[in-house]
Amino acid sequence: MKKKILLVGASGTLGKAVAAHLRQRHEVISASRSDAAHPVDLGDEQSVSALLQAVGPLDAIVSTTGNVHFGPLTQMTAAQFNQGLQDKLLGQVRLALLGQHHLNEGGSITLTTGILTEQPIAQGANATAVNAAVEGFVRAAALELPRGLRINVVSPSVLVEALDAYGDFFPGFEPVSAARAALAYQRSIDGIANGQVFKVW
Repeated sequence: MKKKILLVGASGTLGKAVAAHLRQRHEVISASRSDAAHPVDLGDEQSVSALLQAVGPLDAIVSTTGNVHFGPLTQMTAAQFNQGLQDKLLGQVRLALLGQHHLNEGGSITLTTGILTEQPIAQGANATAVNAAVEGFVRAAALELPRGLRINVVSPSVLVEALDAYGDFFPGFEPVSAARAALAYQRSIDGIANGQVFKVW
């Protein structure tokens, strides 16, 4: 069955791969900060609400976005740590909390974390904390969602396409392609899993 999917973060490396894969089977509405047709700022509740109202009822909501702060723990400030809390954590939680009310019965939400949840690296304390919080939210939210709604999270390793920018942070890690990571989003949308973390490592 063809589904109507909202993909937030569609302009990013991972988002583009997810959009390309999902469009083979479904209708995908792309949204991001820079999208001309569907701009959205996950840090702004009114912006998220306006997007959801504009696109109408959905079968699935996907987030492939979220920034965190990378830096030495000995120099990190609470304000820097808060960047990840506000963007990748609360941004995705906000999308889920508001989005649940715009999903058709049996619809799904898929958020994004990463390998640092379980495998910390130097300068990645903010990323590890934020990812763990997102996954905790998903596990708990899955128990309360009504109307057959489901929520899952995809946790990829560092992407092959991002090695130039982030490779030095991940010494000895096995990268994965964005196309391989995209398969996990399809599993979340088209499968029956709920409250699961799909690890693409």
